[in-house]
Amino acid sequence: MSENLLSPSRQVIFHQMLVAARKTILMDALSEALGSIDPAVVKKQITLYIPAEAQRVLAASGIRDEHVFPLPVVLEKKPTLVGYYLLLLGISQKRFYGSGTGMSPFKSMEERGLFNPKRRPPLEDFARVMAKSLSEMVRQISPKISARDVAELPLITLGSQLYGSNNNTIGKKATRDVFVSVAEIVKGFITTQDAKKITIKNASKRKVVIALSTDPDIRIQEDFDGKLRNKVAIEIKGGTDNSNAHNRAGEAEKSHQKVRAQGFRDYWTLISMTGVNKAKLKQESPTTNSWFDVAQVLGREGTDWDEFRSRFAGEVGIPL
Repeated sequence: MSENLLSPSRQVIFHQMLVAARKTILMDALSEALGSIDPAVVKKQITLYIPAEAQRVLAASGIRDEHVFPLPVVLEKKPTLVGYYLLLLGISQKRFYGSGTGMSPFKSMEERGLFNPKRRPPLEDFARVMAKSLSEMVRQISPKISARDVAELPLITLGSQLYGSNNNTIGKKATRDVFVSVAEIVKGFITTQDAKKITIKNASKRKVVIALSTDPDIRIQEDFDGKLRNKVAIEIKGGTDNSNAHNRAGEAEKSHQKVRAQGFRDYWTLISMTGVNKAKLKQESPTTNSWFDVAQVLGREGTDWDEFRSRFAGEVGIPL
């Protein structure tokens, strides 16, 4: 029998993406958002955007309306939840954001967590359009829809999307998701934000730029007398196959070496640490002076996440 046939590496990668999705596009993220929204506002928007017939069906099944139907107030609080409702309905990103659909303004909300009140997307139109299709789904499901269905249907779609992804795509998604995690750390200090750059004003009133790039994946720069100085270079290596961990560390080293001449002070590498010999990783990337488990950063949980969050806040100059 072939051991390669039975390798768990693909499923472990899927789990890495799953724990990240829980913070952005699955029920955990929705529950977190709802916990910080005025229930009176939620109740008012339910009457505006959710058909009465669908409300009756959900009430009979003991399902909260906002667990099935998008509300503008929820998407304002947690923009990435656009993806939750697409998963629930079984709609792929390619189909939803394709040419001619008119849905492109919502892509950066789902993938980057971006929401600009000054250029506010038409959330009310999104809620109404989605309500029609979701109402039809609720009506057609037989036997009647259950809370378990609501919890598991998005996972079916997510699994299908992940299964069709190659390693390069998964790596890019891991980088985007880490960037979303970083945005959560600094959200109270953001002055401007787009798909690839976050600018904050730190506790010392200095400008700090956090940017996605090629080498490194994320860079932290701080303004000193009108000039941006490079502070921290961060490399992100998705994937969990232990046999290739040293290769991924070597790739991180190449990137760090490329930018050493740019004056960075610290070099961080985010990589799967479970079951990996850290001493050997250090041999592959001696330039890296801080290592963090990428799965913990994606899931925003664990000792590595706590340390990463604390260190990151310290480097940009903000209190936690």
